[in-house]
Amino acid sequence: MSIGEEILVFSGSANYELSKSIAKCLGINLGNMQLRRFADGEVFVQIDETVRNKDTYVIQSTGRPSSNENWMELYCIIDALKRASAKRITAVIPYYGYSRQDRKNEPRVPITAKLVANLLTTAGANRVLALELHASQIQGFFDIPVDHMLSKNVFLDKIYKDIDLSNAIIVSPDIGGVGRSRFIAKALNLDIAIIDKRRDRANECEIMNIVGDVKGKDAIIIDDIIDTGGTLIKGINALKQAGMNKIYVFVTHAVCSGDAYERINSSPVDKLYITDSLQVMKDRLGSKIEVLSVDQVIADAIKCIHMEQSISVLFNN
Repeated sequence: MSIGEEILVFSGSANYELSKSIAKCLGINLGNMQLRRFADGEVFVQIDETVRNKDTYVIQSTGRPSSNENWMELYCIIDALKRASAKRITAVIPYYGYSRQDRKNEPRVPITAKLVANLLTTAGANRVLALELHASQIQGFFDIPVDHMLSKNVFLDKIYKDIDLSNAIIVSPDIGGVGRSRFIAKALNLDIAIIDKRRDRANECEIMNIVGDVKGKDAIIIDDIIDTGGTLIKGINALKQAGMNKIYVFVTHAVCSGDAYERINSSPVDKLYITDSLQVMKDRLGSKIEVLSVDQVIADAIKCIHMEQSISVLFNN
């Protein structure tokens, strides 16, 4: 029996191109499903093939153009599968929207990353497969298994191919990203530097201090999310002022709000590598931005889950 006879993969509308690529890597077609809006904007879902006793996967990024719309689509698809007697429902979330609202850092604010996790479980998800969560503690927001994929190998493949490592150093864009950057630095046997950001007063520009010897070296910056690009560009400018040579940036989730693409292309960065975890605005990439696909990484993880194998081997080798 082939894998296509045992599992069904469905796609929300957030990043259909990535879903098709993942299905192609699996050697199957996407499941048949109607997904549309009523006149008042409500989501309508109907599964057009039997899913009874099937191992099912729903691929849906939950970011732009509307995080709320994408989350609601995902809940409705999962509910439809649950009511159609699917054996197991795995929510495959290349980008986990609301992940930056993962703690109560001010009075009277929600922990929305926890709220959407609760709603996923209520909708009927049995398992979650997520790529590069903004904060690892989000896994603890769930009472169901969470498989956390990393973009490490996708980045490493490109670094080995494109970058001369003889004079390179890994740079963490902030204190919070040190763990992620150290993971790559260890794999490449490189030193690490840190951009220390702070504000002396509220509403004042951030002060950037570079921790580490970066003068005359090539920087490889590792980050999980780029939104407006403002903080990243400030960091790049600070590295240049510190005597940095070439600067390469690897970012998993290209939220890229507003004119982020244009700002990056006019900055001193030599190359920005992003993944297709979110739908890529290809007409705005410019000359400095290159897209790396995570389709094979996600497809391999789906295979491991279906075969009841550990996905950690995908990232440890």
